[in-house]
Amino acid sequence: MPFRSGASARLLAGALVAAAVPTGAVLAQTAPASQAAPASQTPPASQAAPAAQPAAADPVVATVNGQPIHLSEVKAAATSMGAEAHGMSPADLYPQVLTQLIDGKALVIQAQKEGLEKDPAVQRQLQAAHERVLESAVLHKALAPQITEAAVKARYEKEIANKPGAEEVHARHILVPDEATAKKIIADLDKGADFQALSKQYSKDPGSAQDGGDLGWFKKGEMVPAFSDAAFALKDGQITQTPVHTQFGWHVIQVLGHRKAPPPTFQEAAPKLQQQMIQEGVQKVVKEALAQVKVEKYNLDGTTPRATDSAEPPPPAKQ
Repeated sequence: MPFRSGASARLLAGALVAAAVPTGAVLAQTAPASQAAPASQTPPASQAAPAAQPAAADPVVATVNGQPIHLSEVKAAATSMGAEAHGMSPADLYPQVLTQLIDGKALVIQAQKEGLEKDPAVQRQLQAAHERVLESAVLHKALAPQITEAAVKARYEKEIANKPGAEEVHARHILVPDEATAKKIIADLDKGADFQALSKQYSKDPGSAQDGGDLGWFKKGEMVPAFSDAAFALKDGQITQTPVHTQFGWHVIQVLGHRKAPPPTFQEAAPKLQQQMIQEGVQKVVKEALAQVKVEKYNLDGTTPRATDSAEPPPPAKQ
């Protein structure tokens, strides 16, 4: 559900990912076996066993040339995988993510050996990445405490719960490739022909023909405009007396019922509400940040804009 543009779209994934995707439980691991005490150091039975040492809060899970990779890095990398990580067991996910981090660390070491950090193009990219991280951090700091499950639920209760849903109709149709056939079907229906039988005989809609043309319940925006306009204008039991033309062909429509759809449940509405709240929050933070800085814009060639830059030349004089 797109709704963002510009810098906001780039930043949101990083800004709230830590709060939105709890990977800690998925990747909770015991300390690596290499940290366990060797058997030769086990105290004699006659001595009291020392108190167990608490596990490191953020243990080192690998090193590359002595450079550590911590569990927190594995969690962050798994979070960034998004849907790709869903459904994977910790036993499968942990080694895969750790291998990617080790590979990446080895490439960084190789780049440093080759002096690529001094390359001007690389420096520009590093600066850009540095700025993206800071942008993401300021948005996360501002929005994560506000866009909680409780906040989303409060908005649901205020704007959606216990309010009537959109109007729906229950309709069926017969789709044919030409207007003449549609008019013949309407004439046959007016004489008492069975709608379901005609649907099975004539309709070219593979999804509904064998069900008597039944489309079930739908909202106005769920069908193409010409079809929806015709269907929602009919009363219960009525059939269109003029074939309805869409890009799919010619339709004969019958409406079987009208109703108000029940409001969506919190689980159904929450993702869209959360995205709306994120969008509003980003716009507010950006507006506040812009109010504290001085912005000057220049032409694409670096020159100062002039009032005449966008002026159009006068029309040629008439001969």
